[in-house]
Amino acid sequence: MMQHADDEQTTHFGYQEVGKGEKARLVRNVFDRVAQRYDLMNDLMSMGVHRLWKASLIDQLKPRGNMHLLDLAGGTGDIAQRFRDAGGGAVTVCDINAEMISVGRDRALDRGMLEGIQWVVGDAEALPFPDRSTDAYTIAFGLRNVTDMDRALCEARRVLKPGGRFLCLEFSHVVLPLLADIYDRYSFAVVPALGARFAGDADSYRYLVESIRRFPPQAELAARMTAAGLEQVSVRNLSGGIAAIHAAWRI
Repeated sequence: MMQHADDEQTTHFGYQEVGKGEKARLVRNVFDRVAQRYDLMNDLMSMGVHRLWKASLIDQLKPRGNMHLLDLAGGTGDIAQRFRDAGGGAVTVCDINAEMISVGRDRALDRGMLEGIQWVVGDAEALPFPDRSTDAYTIAFGLRNVTDMDRALCEARRVLKPGGRFLCLEFSHVVLPLLADIYDRYSFAVVPALGARFAGDADSYRYLVESIRRFPPQAELAARMTAAGLEQVSVRNLSGGIAAIHAAWRI
């Protein structure tokens, strides 16, 4: 099982180096600011393609009525709704950001989703759930925002039941050279501009672009999942590697 490098006192916040104790606060501030426009901005930034990526995540998970899902960093409830609509069982949505949870809970009530979803403010690195307590764990576009990714992966394994499924959907590293150049120019020029116009916040979206670039490549994340004790790790690139689904099991 992976050992954590507690002697390292700094980590990255986008392209900045910050103290480990500061990153969670800085990330929380970003999502406090973008919570109300988060789903709209996902549509604008990805031109709606994030919906196809999330559909692929749910298809790969294969929800069942007796499957309990723990969805991390799922504050707006998008993955939870898709899981329930696909025939899944109960969902616990866990997000470190109370504002995101508030937005998700309100939207679920507006959609008439009154049962089957629990909303919890909690830290992916220290989950407030018992060992071996969930059938599946998903995290979509959230793993890159945690301070200690390896600790979060170990926590994911801890709460999964034997035979439990782990799925991470995240922006990743483009594998097509021509697409990579176009994507870079789009990300750094267009995304902050969209943030400024539609969310009144270019800086938060500049951080989100930078955080994508600091996220480990597909093979490195797969190795870190294995080191955390997850098994049968697989990677599926989406849209040429703009995003990827990393999957594994707790055996």
